[in-house]
Amino acid sequence: MEEVVIIGAGPAGLMLACELRLAGVRTIVLEKRAEPGDLPKANGLGGQIVQLLDHRGLLERFSAGSPFAGPAPGFPFGSVPLNFAELGGDVPLHLLMIQQPRLERLLGERAAELGAEVRWGQRLRTLAQDDEGVTLEGDGFRLRARYVVGCDGGRSLVREQAGIGFPGTTDDEVLLLGHFKAPHASIFDSPQANGLQPGWNRTPNGRLLLTSLRPGVHIAAVREKAVVGGVREKGAAAGTVVTLAEFEDAVRRVIGVDLPLGEPIWLSSTVSQARLADRYREGRVFLAGDAAHLFPAGGSALNVGLMDTANLAWKLAAHLHGHAPTGLLDTYEAERRPVAAHTLRHTRAQATLERLTDEDGTALRDLLTELFALEQPLRRLGEMLQGSDIRYGTAPHPLTGRFAPDLPLTTADGPTRVAELMRSADWLLLDLRPTPSDPGGLVGRRPVASDLGELVGDGRLRVVGAHCAAPPADALLIRPDGYVAWAGTDGLPEAVTTLLTP
Repeated sequence: MEEVVIIGAGPAGLMLACELRLAGVRTIVLEKRAEPGDLPKANGLGGQIVQLLDHRGLLERFSAGSPFAGPAPGFPFGSVPLNFAELGGDVPLHLLMIQQPRLERLLGERAAELGAEVRWGQRLRTLAQDDEGVTLEGDGFRLRARYVVGCDGGRSLVREQAGIGFPGTTDDEVLLLGHFKAPHASIFDSPQANGLQPGWNRTPNGRLLLTSLRPGVHIAAVREKAVVGGVREKGAAAGTVVTLAEFEDAVRRVIGVDLPLGEPIWLSSTVSQARLADRYREGRVFLAGDAAHLFPAGGSALNVGLMDTANLAWKLAAHLHGHAPTGLLDTYEAERRPVAAHTLRHTRAQATLERLTDEDGTALRDLLTELFALEQPLRRLGEMLQGSDIRYGTAPHPLTGRFAPDLPLTTADGPTRVAELMRSADWLLLDLRPTPSDPGGLVGRRPVASDLGELVGDGRLRVVGAHCAAPPADALLIRPDGYVAWAGTDGLPEAVTTLLTP
C-alpha cells in the first residue's frame, strides 16, 4: 500500500510531493495529462510562498532569469494601485515573476530529486475509502493508498468523489487572455493604441488589459459580458478554445477599433469563480489548492494553495511516522480553511472594484486610492496580500502562530539566518539566550531542550544555539512549515512534548 497518492501534477500537487518527500513519506503523483503543460496560466508567485522557497533553498534556482524577484514596489488591489515604495525599505509584499510552465518544471525536477514519482497519463475515475486506506481506479491502474490528496483543480474529481460541497458564485463576465508576439517594439507604438495605457483600460463595453513581462511579448486580456448566442456565454466559456478572430472581435467590441495584437502564442478563456470547499478533509481524503478554493481576483491563488501543501505535508508525515499528537490532522482544515475564507473575502472586494465601470465605480476607486496612499492601510493591505497577517492560535507571545522572521544569526558554525536553518524542513528550536560567560557568544551555552533527549536524539527536533543582535524571544520553536509554534522559554519543554509526541 502506498503512503500518499496525490491527484494532480500542477503547482500544488508537485509542491506537496516535494514537502512530503522532505519528510520521508513515499509519494506518488497521478496526472491525467500525458505530459507537462506549456500554458502560462499564471505569471508569478506573491506572498509567503516566496519566503518558503527561500526556506527550502530553492529561491535562487527559481528566480534565475526572472524579470523580477524581491520586495514589490507596487501591486494592484483590484484596480486600485498600492505604492509600497512609499514604505521605504520595509516592503510587506514579496514577488517572484515566473510563468507556470517553468514553475511546474522546476517543482517537478525538485520532486524527482527527492524521490517522488510522477505518473503522467493516469486519469482517475473512482476512489473509495475504508478503515485501512483508499482504493483508486483509473485508466489502466488500480492503487491502494493510506491517504489521498486532491490537487486536481477547480473541477476536482477527488472532491466530487469524496462528497465535499463547493459552494460559491460564478461571475457573469468572461475573461479572454492572450500572449502575443509583438508586431511593434511595444503594443503602444501602434496608432490604434492611441489613448490606451498599460494596465486595465475601461470603456462602457468592458475592460482591456495591456501589459508585458518580457521583451517582444505582450499580454492582452478582455473582460466583457458573455456574448448571447456564442461560445462566450456564461458557463460555456471556461476552458473553451479561443480563436484569434474571436479575441480580436472582443477587443473591437470593448474599445471600438481593431488593435494589431500580433501572432498569438497562447489564447484562453475563463470565468472567475468565488468558491470554498465545505471541508478540507473527508476521512483519508484531503483537498489542497484550487480543489479547495477558487478566488475571483488574481495574485493570491498560488500563494494560498502552495502554503496549504506546506501545512499539510508535515502533519501527514508525523501521522504516518507515528509521531503525531491527537487531532493533528484535523488542524490542517482548522488552520488553512480560515485563511482561504479571508482571502476569498478580500478577492471578492477586489473583483467588485474591478467590475464597477460607471461614475460610482470611478468615485469609489479615486477615494480608495487616496486612502491606500496612507501608511497604515497601505501596510495592512500589503500584509494581507503577503499572508503575513495570518496567525494560527491565540498564544500570548505575538510571534507564536506567525511565520518565523528571517533573523540574522551567528552559530558555532558561523553566520547564518533562520531560512538557511530550515532547509531540511525539520522542527527547529532556536536557543537565543546570551550566556553568562560570553553574553555575545556561544561559550558554555546550556541547551534549552536538554531534558528532551529522546526528541532531539531521534532527529525530529533540531536544537541550535545562536546569537542574535535583537532576539525577539529567548527561544523560538519553529514548525517544519516555517511558523512559530512557541516563543520564549517558559513552558517550552511542555510545549515541545505536547507538539511532537503522540
